[in-house]
Formats: sequence, C-alpha cells, structure tokens
Amino acid sequence: MIAPHQARQQYPGKHMKSTPTPTPSTLQQYPTEFATINLLKAISAQLIVLHHLAFYGPMADYTREALPDLIDWLAQDARIAVQVFLVIGGFLAAKSLSPQALSGPANPLKTILRRYTKLAPPFFVAILLAVAASWLAGLWMTHDAISAPPSGGQLLAHAFLLHDVLGYDALSAGAWYVAIDLQLYAMFSVLLWACSRASAQPMAAYLIPALTAIAAGASLLYFNLDADWDVWAPYFLGSYGMGALAWWARDPARRPRSTAVVLLMMTAPALLALTVDFRSRIALALIVACSLVVFGRVRTAVTARGQWRVIRVAGNISFSVFLVHFPVCLVINAAFTRFAPQDVFVQTGGVILAWIASMIAGALFHHGVELPIGRTLTWAPERRTVLA
Repeated sequence: MIAPHQARQQYPGKHMKSTPTPTPSTLQQYPTEFATINLLKAISAQLIVLHHLAFYGPMADYTREALPDLIDWLAQDARIAVQVFLVIGGFLAAKSLSPQALSGPANPLKTILRRYTKLAPPFFVAILLAVAASWLAGLWMTHDAISAPPSGGQLLAHAFLLHDVLGYDALSAGAWYVAIDLQLYAMFSVLLWACSRASAQPMAAYLIPALTAIAAGASLLYFNLDADWDVWAPYFLGSYGMGALAWWARDPARRPRSTAVVLLMMTAPALLALTVDFRSRIALALIVACSLVVFGRVRTAVTARGQWRVIRVAGNISFSVFLVHFPVCLVINAAFTRFAPQDVFVQTGGVILAWIASMIAGALFHHGVELPIGRTLTWAPERRTVLA
C-alpha cells in the first residue's frame, strides 16, 4: 500500500561484546520506491478511516465541539487521500502489465479475471461483515450510516462489483473504490493489449506512454469535470494514468531524453487540467506521481527494520483496513451512543478506540481472510495444471 531511509548501525562500545553484523539473509531490503509506496499507503489508509469517522459520526459530532477545525477538515478534505491509492494503483499496474512500456498482456480477459479474483472475494467477505454490523448497530441506534437489510440483487451486484453502475446503495463506505479499481485495471489492460498489436516501429517505445497520456488527459479535461461519470473508470483515469506514467518515467534504464518525454507526458495534461479548473485532488495526484518518479530513480534500498518494518506492515494491511474499518467503526459508534455517557471526552475516546480497532481488525482480516483467499485462488489453478 516509503521514503528513503538508512538503517542505523549500532557499534559496540570499547568494553562491550561485539554483536555479529546482520547479513542480507537476516535483514530484508527493498527498493526506496516501494518503501515510499508503503508510507503513502499507510498514511492514506489512516486518513480514510478518520475521514469516515468524522463524516458519519455520531461520536465525532461530540469531538467537533472541542476540535471543530480538525473534524471539519477530516470530514470534508481528508477524502482526497484516495488519490494516493489511485496513483499507486496505476503505478503497480504498469509494473505488472507492461514494465518497459513495450507490450501488454496477451490475454486481457484472463488478466482482468485474475484481478477480479484478487479483489472480489475479500471485498464480499467485508460486505457480509458490514451487513452484520448494520444489523447490530441498528439494535442500539438510529442513524443514516446504517444500511437496510440487503436484497438478493443488491448482494449479487456487490459480488460482481457492479453495485454503483446498477444503482444499488453501497453496503459499506469505500465500496465504490474497489469497483473503480477493477474498472481501471480492466481499461488499462485492454489499452495495453491494443497497443501491443501495433507493429514495432521506431516510435513504438513511446506508443504505450503516449496513448496512456492521451487517455489520462481526456479524463482530466473532460470526464473528471462531470460528476455524473463518478461511477465509471474514465472519471478517475487521470490519476491512474499518472501513476502508470510515473512507473515508466522512474526507470533508470531509460535514456535521459526518453525519460524527459515520458515526464512531459505525465505532467503536461495534469498542469493543463489544473489551469482549466484547479482541483486539489488532481494536484495531490500529480505530487504523488512526481514523488514516485523521484524515489524510483534513487538506487538505494531501505532495510525493513524498526520503524520501517512497522510502516511496511501498515502498508501491506492498508487494503484490508480499507475493507473492514467501516463495520468496526459503525458498531463502536452504536455502542458508545447506546451505552456511554454523551460527553465530549468519552465520545472522543470512542473515536480513538474505533481508529485503533480498525487497524487491529485490518491486520486480522489481512492475515485471516485476504492472504488465505489469495493463496487458495493462486494455488488452485496451478494444481489443476499439474494434475492435467
């Protein structure tokens, strides 16, 4: 789901017994850019959780009495942290589907199905948890955040990530993002596949970045200006495309002129769009994309140790936190509304408790649901191939 860092080395004192120097086998290292990604994901996940706590209340309504500016900012502006996930999504999609921007997936349908099997099963488990949380919360309070019992069609639409486009109410906050992620990945896969059908001409190395930049520009200058498109991928393709272009621009193997061209493709549409209509979410996406380019070209490794290991873990569980934080926050809100004193300090304590509980629930969900499902769905096709 992180910034350059040099691990501190501890030197034994003159009269102390020396400690063996850690070897690469005992200290895991990973590139600076992926440390950057984990830091960005970890911070953004926290902001999304706090945004929903502030936006939906009711505990945060009491906290607003003491900290009105903070709660108002979290409720209104912190949601732009989702742009970080959009940019990183495009960055990692380009890494996976077209590392050097020279070809695309041979079978886009298979690629899209693989993405669906990664996203949908844990998402649907989280939706079932949200349904149970709404039922339990409904016993203790009446609130707009509580969903009505879902219909079969509503559950089916969520299972196929089609709830928004079919007009069903989302059963959990943030459900829209998972559906949009699949749409963006599918659109990008098809774009890369179409580009790979082109003949290998001298300009072929620029074909994929150029078409990605054109698609991102169309999003930024047209689709993203019309809120009616916000259930479809083209509305968000500008940020996603900047992430993909950032992956290609950060490649140190590219010649300087090629890098400059890709950087221009990444920044020009965004700067033009900001000139036409300044949007803070697009400005943030551009800053994140540029950061990924800068740290991607730093050829150092971050040692997964100490605080950086914590950040790596927080980044890894960020998707699970995103999935399960809403039912956790909903139940704690209901419990504090029903059983706790209606006091600023007590209810603020409830906000903090919900925040911490969301992190714990995300870690448990990551290790108990997301990873086991992922291993099962990855292992099953390989086993069938061997048996065949």
